[in-house]
Amino acid sequence: MATLSRTDSDNPDFHALVALLDQDLREKDGDEHAFFAQFNKLDKIHHVVVAYKDGAAVGCGAIKAYTTDTAEVKRMFVREQHRGRGIARQALAELEKWALELGYTSCILETGVKQQEAIALYKTCGYTRIPNYGQYAGVESSVCMQKALGKAQPAK
Repeated sequence: MATLSRTDSDNPDFHALVALLDQDLREKDGDEHAFFAQFNKLDKIHHVVVAYKDGAAVGCGAIKAYTTDTAEVKRMFVREQHRGRGIARQALAELEKWALELGYTSCILETGVKQQEAIALYKTCGYTRIPNYGQYAGVESSVCMQKALGKAQPAK
């Protein structure tokens, strides 16, 4: 198990992990990377989870408001050498818990058709495919998913 830290997008460990994520996505997305990158700016992200193993930042994820009752999961990443150990699942569960605490009743996300490991993770965590939303509508290389979170807690 990793140790999780709730933080925000100013966290330097989060920035370092996102740089690795962007590098990975540039390679996988190819020519489409610039299109997707415009939707992944950090300035609107205030709820970040960073996963630590033996004091080193090994994974991350974030949520941001999409609507008043829906949070969007963003910037999920685990360093390659730490994949397959449940860290992404642990970070995602913490993000969902946080979303509930903030009053959200569902989470949505977008990933790419080339991100088969991510799609498999989200499916096993209870996400189901939905029509592409917002800026991803009509984008054939996008896969959008949603999960109902249950009963939200009053926002603090």
